[in-house]
Amino acid sequence: MSSKAAASRRFFIDLYGCAKNQVDAEEIGTRLVAAGWTRVADADEADLVLVNSCGFIESAKKESIDAVIGHKAARPSARVMLAGCLSQRYPDELGEALSEADAVFGNADLSRVVEAAEAALAGTRPVLAPARVPYRPLERKELFGWKGSAYVKIAEGCSNRCSFCAIPLIRGDIDSRPVDDVVAEIGSLLARGVYEIDLIGQDLGSYGRDSGGEQLLPALLSRLSALPGDFRVRMLYIHPDRFPLEILDACERDPRVLPYFDIPFQHGSPKILKAMGRKGDPEAYLALIGKIRARLPDAVVRSTFLVGFPGETDEDFALLRDFQDRARLDWLGAFAYSKEEGTAAAAMKGAVPKKLAERRKAGLEAAQGPITEERMTRFVGREFEVLIEERIEAPDGEGAEANGNDEAFSLGRAWFQAPEVDGLCVVRGSFEPGTVVKARTFALRGVDLEADPVGT
Repeated sequence: MSSKAAASRRFFIDLYGCAKNQVDAEEIGTRLVAAGWTRVADADEADLVLVNSCGFIESAKKESIDAVIGHKAARPSARVMLAGCLSQRYPDELGEALSEADAVFGNADLSRVVEAAEAALAGTRPVLAPARVPYRPLERKELFGWKGSAYVKIAEGCSNRCSFCAIPLIRGDIDSRPVDDVVAEIGSLLARGVYEIDLIGQDLGSYGRDSGGEQLLPALLSRLSALPGDFRVRMLYIHPDRFPLEILDACERDPRVLPYFDIPFQHGSPKILKAMGRKGDPEAYLALIGKIRARLPDAVVRSTFLVGFPGETDEDFALLRDFQDRARLDWLGAFAYSKEEGTAAAAMKGAVPKKLAERRKAGLEAAQGPITEERMTRFVGREFEVLIEERIEAPDGEGAEANGNDEAFSLGRAWFQAPEVDGLCVVRGSFEPGTVVKARTFALRGVDLEADPVGT
């Protein structure tokens, strides 16, 4: 295709799934723009709508497929490409059954996205899910998340083989990027004004174990601490059986390395943990939390729990609730089990009815509310640097002042709040998204903190 023809092409990315999918979408966008395409903010203006799908659980699969069908129905003249995890997992099936998709493109080799996009516009309906290549992403020119922060994927895939998880089936075994490569990317992002770096991967604790068996996360953090400037680094998702205690040293040495730990414990029943393929047990996991808090008293621990796993009884759920009460987690996400073909758990007996699993999930969420509120009270009355993500201007019109809504305010995050999943800091005043504001908190409203700016 000529450069002139390519320059007239407009694309829209409809993003689904996790932060790792967002990083992939940012690279896809960068590659298409470099090839002369133009990204637009409205699907109605696009020649190509790219649905970057999630294939992790059944509900996410349906959401992505529904998006393809919806986009095609809304604009029959546009091309619609199904990309991402779902395409990588079921390329041939989707190519045959999903007629609304003008292209199916996996995520194992993003360097071929331009080829797939141009073939889609040419009407050849490509189905392209090439073999995985080493994960060496190019520099992303545009970030899709909140201004001032960026996700950095330090590894692709996972080798833990938890019995419920389809990630290895989709993304393969872990493939770690070289430390120098990661440091160079982060240095470039900091030079562009990014303040918060969120390190992501299927399991940061396994980073480097595929290239010599050594856990390289502590070494990476040491290298990042050598970088100059005012920034912060957050670690997201560390498998509890792979948690390298050396990272606590990095947090003690450098306050820019945040004592925020996202550790997916998943359950509190030894029987269920064993069936999930975990090596640890509840007491070992509680001991890990204890070590973290003994070294770093202000540390924040986030986790996820999975209920409704095959064979989970009322007694198992009671053990999980006991673990929850003893762990006193700062943040928690609860999920109901989804049977995924190809996983070991899919063949296990003792299926838990969906309604029961949902009731157990609701029970965890109800119990966690007061725990999170109690944990967050320690941050009231203190000063923090808040990364502003959104500002809400004061409303116009009569009655605004009487209703107490006459002030502008800004939404942001302090160091103990991860993007998208945790509470927020509500700061009085109007501040530009992407700026960092020093603020003093004065109240807790649910899981959000209210704050006044300091020195402005």
